[in-house]
Amino acid sequence: MTVIALTRLPSASLPQCELSFINRDPIDVDRARRQHSAYRVALRDAGARVVVLPALDDLPDAVFVEDTTVVVDELAIVATMGAESRRPESAPMAAALARYRRIHRLLPPATLDGGDVLRVDRTIFVGLTPRTNASAVEQMTALLTPLGYRVVGVPITECLHFKSACSLVAPQTVLVNPAWVSPDIFDGFDVLVVDPAEPGAANVLVIGERVIVPAGSPRTLARLRLEGLGATAVDVSELQKAEAGVTCMSVLIA
Repeated sequence: MTVIALTRLPSASLPQCELSFINRDPIDVDRARRQHSAYRVALRDAGARVVVLPALDDLPDAVFVEDTTVVVDELAIVATMGAESRRPESAPMAAALARYRRIHRLLPPATLDGGDVLRVDRTIFVGLTPRTNASAVEQMTALLTPLGYRVVGVPITECLHFKSACSLVAPQTVLVNPAWVSPDIFDGFDVLVVDPAEPGAANVLVIGERVIVPAGSPRTLARLRLEGLGATAVDVSELQKAEAGVTCMSVLIA
């Protein structure tokens, strides 16, 4: 089955993006756009059918489409986003998603960023961060438990999103930065640990048998290859100035 990857072109206003855990550095929008183009090539090379949505130039963070939604097999979940400046991103993404999934909207006071949600098989881990709250976990539990999912809330304080600290690298294997999230929460799953010198390397993107890794994480890239994983590097350094990871720039729909 071909994976669809929804992406959105970087906004002209990207340098005005939200930042929480890093200092602001100047962002070259043209370079960010070239890197985003190379990222889309990497998605295609991994076997995805890439859908490119137009830039929303008045919304600096709109390129980070993953944060607008959580997509599972049965539906797409949309909620009020945690950062007020980002909330207008949700409606246009819901309109794009409606072609592929039934849309379910969480109700206030829930706030949810998709970057805080990691699905491992039928378990949905949800990071409790300044962007995603307990009400979102409660509503997702009520919604998804009857569909056969287990929802687990995980407090996170050291990084922007849950998937800044961990991500899936194989069907039962998770890559973790143990300084930001305890590997113990993944009991029953295989756990790989990032190189300590590369704390942001835990955010990787799996499409088929390919693992897309930020080019600035060569030691973790080598570790993944030693595990027999088909890891490939893509340079997203300019986008990382906006606190980006490789998962946040696409919404994958299988």
